Amino acid sequence: MGKRFPSHNLHLWQRGQRCFHSNIHSPEKVFRRLGLDHPSQGIGVANKHPTKNPEFEGWAQPYTLLDLLFSRVRTRVVEITAPREGSKVLDLGTGTGGQAFAFGEKGFKVVAVDLSEKMLSVARRRNKYGNVVFKKADATSLPFRDSFFDVSCVSFVLHEVDHQTRERILAEMSRVTKPGGTTTIVDYALPKNPVFKHMVFSFVSSYENNNYPNFLWSNLVKLMEKKGIRVEEKHSMFMGTIKILRGIVTKPWAVSQTSVS
Repeated sequence: MGKRFPSHNLHLWQRGQRCFHSNIHSPEKVFRRLGLDHPSQGIGVANKHPTKNPEFEGWAQPYTLLDLLFSRVRTRVVEITAPREGSKVLDLGTGTGGQAFAFGEKGFKVVAVDLSEKMLSVARRRNKYGNVVFKKADATSLPFRDSFFDVSCVSFVLHEVDHQTRERILAEMSRVTKPGGTTTIVDYALPKNPVFKHMVFSFVSSYENNNYPNFLWSNLVKLMEKKGIRVEEKHSMFMGTIKILRGIVTKPWAVSQTSVS
């Protein structure tokens, strides 16, 4: 005989079902209620991320809203990364620039890259910092010389791409960051509570591509270490739904054939 579902967990599950029932399989309703177009309309869901597909343009408007909601995360990332004064920071997959601005506000020199021109256009319009610049670039083949940055950061990108692309991004981050420099990874995680975990996984899976579950079950720490990044700190936010990993580059990974200063 199978185990009975604990009554207190059943209560939580029923509350969660009532809360998420109308949206968990239809995320477009969330955007519609906010007066926004759903970002995946007219876009292949499996290819919607700007690191691989410039057609991710449709995300720019709702992404800006989400950026505001995640401002607390951006601030925390800067605190955890703790760049030294005068550091040069690379922000990968910058989107509309939220994380870049969080670093720029503290006086760091920031180069923020993305593949989406529409995202970058929004970011440039929002930019009020002379120490923050935006550049179109592919995270898997960065146009910077080896060991050019003191800090590299990537937020909510790795869960969108396949394992091979994930490896290439981390290898490039290792390459362009100085030995002894800091690399920070920010992305989704799953909370420990089994009911909440199921709710979060179901909700996020409803609008993310098939790389999302693969990312969750992968060993990101081991992959970072494989690419010459030693993980020194692990942090979580929002009840365990977001993880922040801070690593130190122990060696440059590879020499790019397209590197420029």
